[in-house]
Amino acid sequence: MSGRDMAKPLLGHQTIEGDASITPAAGRTIGVLGSGDFARSLAIRLVCSGFKVVVGSRNPRRKAGLFPSAAEVTLQAEAVKKTDIIFVAVFREHYSTLCDLADVLVGKILVDVSNNTEINHRKESNAEYLASLFPACTVVKGFNVVSAWTLQSGARDGNKQVLICSNNQEAKRTVAEIAQVMGFTPVDMGCMSSASEIENIPLRLLPAWKIPIFLALGLFICFFTYNLIRQVIHPYIREQKNKLYKIPIEVVNTTLPCVAYVMLSLVYLPGVLAACSQLYYGTKYRRFPDWLDQWLQHRKQIGLLSFFCAALHAVYSFCLPMRRSHRYQLIETAVKQAVEKKMNIWVEEEVWRMEIYISVGIIALGLLSLLAITSLPSIANSLNWREFSFIQSTLGFIALVISTLHTLTYGWSRAFDENQYKFYLPPTYTLTLLVPCTVILAKVIFNLPCIQQRLQRIRRGWEKGRYVKFVLPSATGEYTSGETSSNV
Repeated sequence: MSGRDMAKPLLGHQTIEGDASITPAAGRTIGVLGSGDFARSLAIRLVCSGFKVVVGSRNPRRKAGLFPSAAEVTLQAEAVKKTDIIFVAVFREHYSTLCDLADVLVGKILVDVSNNTEINHRKESNAEYLASLFPACTVVKGFNVVSAWTLQSGARDGNKQVLICSNNQEAKRTVAEIAQVMGFTPVDMGCMSSASEIENIPLRLLPAWKIPIFLALGLFICFFTYNLIRQVIHPYIREQKNKLYKIPIEVVNTTLPCVAYVMLSLVYLPGVLAACSQLYYGTKYRRFPDWLDQWLQHRKQIGLLSFFCAALHAVYSFCLPMRRSHRYQLIETAVKQAVEKKMNIWVEEEVWRMEIYISVGIIALGLLSLLAITSLPSIANSLNWREFSFIQSTLGFIALVISTLHTLTYGWSRAFDENQYKFYLPPTYTLTLLVPCTVILAKVIFNLPCIQQRLQRIRRGWEKGRYVKFVLPSATGEYTSGETSSNV
């Protein structure tokens, strides 16, 4: 795999990929102890990368058919003798079965690829436990964050990072060399004490999504309760009408756009707060509060959840005419018009309102789709910084403005109709306008020349109240006094 196809490491640790001292390792013999799914996928990937593979199994005759024909499947003791680098692809519970091989394993590199079943299940990591069983061997933790599917399909279709740690630098370099030849990006995580952290990574369930998901659920519950009161409880108390049938579709469909709209504004609100902080303190070097820093880091997830809610809203809206209740209401309206002998029910204002409302909503959903697609790593990596910033920042703000127009068109003049206030509660869309309109107003203010220039100077390193004195050399090459100095 070419170097341009490799993704940049996501972790802030040292990558071994760019080390010039690492030389190609294809052609050397690699051992694999184990005959499970991961061991089979690992053997396939190693063979495809040009390595000679020898697999050690307790039942080589029965397992030989599961591995590629280029891989040699033999007894564990025989496999260990033929190589100095061995991938231990067995569960921690079975490490003790390898103790009979202790004599032939002396001086060899053991690569532990195992994972735990629970986070911090044991005080000692699997790699450290393996090292304690075989003190004469060099143990390297690695390849545990790579799935069997990624190994079979290649790094192009899965996670490209291989996290590696060991107390032996030379062993780490050797394993990193193998990972590179296989098409992965090795990342040096340090010494063996990092093994527990590496083993916990595959067990974490969407760590970066917890806060955004809870935020979306909180907004959904709040808006759902608010709409339930207005659309179901109010008619029941005031008019004794049973509107419970509205809950599964109509109430949910009224709630989803509220959540999507507010979540979209929350993507750009932390940027506004960060700009206010920089303008107030006159520097970009002052650290943001932890809550704002966390908010800025979760903007991608918040934006994707906004798109998810907007897409659901589009699907629910498409299904509204399919409801049986909607058909009954159409027939009831038609009968009333026939009884009242109304021949022309065309309302020009309502027709234009709905046409504009639907058209603007489609445009907003299209822009949100573009933002969501460019958030994918495979797409984002193909864009330069200016392109990515234009789509996520400029087009994102345009999407927020168009979503605001979509909301205002939906409300039209109903915000001034007293019949729309149920239990003195305003229509839901009026509440959703608060945060987005604040963000839009702040963005407009920041684009004023006087504010924009000051903000750009701060982001280029200028600091309020601090001056740097530059003394220019004279024509003779000697430095002059402060007359030719400049303050920045």
